Amino acid sequence: MNIFERVLENQEKRRLLKKLSYLILLVLAFLEILFISFLDFGHFYFSFEKIPAFGCILGFVSCVLIIIVSKVLGKIWLMKPEDYYDR
Repeated sequence: MNIFERVLENQEKRRLLKKLSYLILLVLAFLEILFISFLDFGHFYFSFEKIPAFGCILGFVSCVLIIIVSKVLGKIWLMKPEDYYDR
């Protein structure tokens, strides 16, 4: 058993890892807002790329949309009734 499996087995360590992950995400989002807002790099191709934390927002929205679309697709197309093979 590797160290990652041992960490995930312990509920308290799992909570700490989750909080640490959220903290890292918040720090990275803050740094993106800070550096993109105050430092104009001048290499933006589109005007919406100048929005602070645009990459974070786009990544989050894309991830949520992928999850929602895959769940809807699974329910509509992939799932079959229980007696599907008994017919």
